[in-house]
Amino acid sequence: MMKNRLKILFVSSEVAPFAKTGGLADVSSALPKALFEAGHDVRVMMPKYGCISERKYVLRDVIRLRKIPVVIRGKEYAVSAKSAFIPETKVQVYFLEYKPFFDKKDLYVDSKTGKDFANNAERFALFCRAALETTRLLHWEPDVIHCNDWPTALIPWLLKNDYAEDVFFEKTRSVLSLHNVAFQGAFEPSVLPKIGLPAELAREGGNMEFYGRVNFLKLGSLYADFLTTVSPTYAHEIQSSEVMGAGLDSVFRARKKELIGILNGVDYTIWNPEVDPLIPSKYGAANLKDKLENKKALTERCALPFSPDVPLIGMITRLAEQKGFDILLEAAEKIFELNLQLVILGTGDSLYEKRLVELQKKFPQKLSLHITFDDDLAHLIEAGCDCFLMPSRFEPCGLNQLYSLRYGTLPIVHATGGLADTIVDLNRDPAKGTGFVFSEYSASALFDAIQRAVESYIDTKNWQKTAKRAMKLDFSWKTSAEKYVKLYSKLDSIKRKN
Repeated sequence: MMKNRLKILFVSSEVAPFAKTGGLADVSSALPKALFEAGHDVRVMMPKYGCISERKYVLRDVIRLRKIPVVIRGKEYAVSAKSAFIPETKVQVYFLEYKPFFDKKDLYVDSKTGKDFANNAERFALFCRAALETTRLLHWEPDVIHCNDWPTALIPWLLKNDYAEDVFFEKTRSVLSLHNVAFQGAFEPSVLPKIGLPAELAREGGNMEFYGRVNFLKLGSLYADFLTTVSPTYAHEIQSSEVMGAGLDSVFRARKKELIGILNGVDYTIWNPEVDPLIPSKYGAANLKDKLENKKALTERCALPFSPDVPLIGMITRLAEQKGFDILLEAAEKIFELNLQLVILGTGDSLYEKRLVELQKKFPQKLSLHITFDDDLAHLIEAGCDCFLMPSRFEPCGLNQLYSLRYGTLPIVHATGGLADTIVDLNRDPAKGTGFVFSEYSASALFDAIQRAVESYIDTKNWQKTAKRAMKLDFSWKTSAEKYVKLYSKLDSIKRKN
């Protein structure tokens, strides 16, 4: 089956730049692009949300993909598919359209209520079935269907049950990538008849049962031919405890032979200070001094006093406990006694927003807070800061620490998930160090790491040497894509079990 050029169907609930809530969208754009550049036949499928501009991205109707019949328990849904390309690539994307379910601007959560859409189970169950039916109508038999997170997690089960006798998918294998196991798609058992799944899945000990509810991610994790996570450490962590595995740790341990971690990559056509159109002064390892112009521009935009001698630390993140704001706020008063400045960009928990606003009022010369989403400012923070702070309680992979390395902005991170896999502590290993790492998840350990960074910044010569070392590291998608291809190629030897 799998020799040389592979046919890979990549199915995701969000793909940049069309629709995005987080890092999943970036991966779902960059990985297919890297696989295509490696010579494989890659196609992407996602829902057609109301927020996706058909004119901007030149979506086109596909005549044979109009009114695709998708039958669920005797009810027929007419799904249509439109086509476009990931910008500046030849990677084709199919947008599956069913307006009663997806003609909303929001993806999972209704911004009017702040709550998940009540019919999310039906929405994404239809999307999973529609992806398989669309593939059949394309007469394009994929070697691999690469699923991502809970919204696509029914596909592995469907392949081995409802489509088990379908010769079209006879040679197709499935991979399910776990980007963040905290999001699982758990619903009341009453949704099963609505989405065409058998009631026994919800029985105690059943393959979908989860504390009295039904869980999409659990079902997909049991039925996918292979599971991946977005970093090697995270693959270990989700098997290590109920907390890190978000209650599914026993499932992941049961699949440990078919579970590996492959680190996410960086799209250096977007995140690279040598070509970044969103920063005022381009620079690289050879002209690192030009980074200072971006710092000047950032402090000006953030209404902070500019000083080359004061380390400027950035954060671009969700304002949530997972991202370390509990320990950051606990240590905040002590942190602001240090000779530093901090810029935070992000939205999230109203409690953290409120407390950060109070801190900004108290330390206006040291803290600049931006409760919004602003891509231009995100790039300027990466280019203009000296350090980048990621004190996450857990972090499956993390991308900003990788962006920061390329921008010569040394990360300060908690040793978890992809942060532990990518950042070498400068104090522990001066010859290979690229940042500052703390192991214990506590306010005191976080403060110690920030203090070490501030003290190290005084030695300008060594700081620049470290920054240049960081900038030369290669975390491109090409390396990660090669690992995925190696995995895909092994799947043929895995006997498909129903």
